[in-house]
Amino acid sequence: MDHALAPPEAAWHPVSEQLFRVRRFVLLVVAVPLGVAGAVVGGIFVGTWLAGLIGGLLAVVLVWAVVALRRNQRSWRYAERADDLLIAHGVMWRRLVVVPYGRMQFVDVTAGPVERRFGIAKIKLHTASAATDAVVRGLPPEEAARLRDRLAERGEARSAGL
Repeated sequence: MDHALAPPEAAWHPVSEQLFRVRRFVLLVVAVPLGVAGAVVGGIFVGTWLAGLIGGLLAVVLVWAVVALRRNQRSWRYAERADDLLIAHGVMWRRLVVVPYGRMQFVDVTAGPVERRFGIAKIKLHTASAATDAVVRGLPPEEAARLRDRLAERGEARSAGL
């Protein structure tokens, strides 16, 4: 485990590779048309040299973004422990979120149209404070449903004594 903030005793689960594919698809759908439009407008109003410059910059930015998206997808992981759920992610700015089961109010599983097309879902853990809500992205739907049920069960058991 290369995550410096993460407790070593946790059994970590990675998220699906499909998270990278979804983010790459969204990047290409947004960035390529904008870049091509910028190159065309620059070429028409300034000159072909500007169209070439914008096209070259677009290519460099797309390659850098795809590498960054891959590294970010690989940084996402979660671990279930006896009393809490750990969620770790981040490459440059690493983050470790610890959500005690007794603090969870409800667990929400969502998947937008693009996520559904690529076969992934997102699970959101709602707590008493909106600032402490946590998200695990890029889970296969079956794993998201299993995790939702397990977290809800553990949350009910921990909050029963309150």
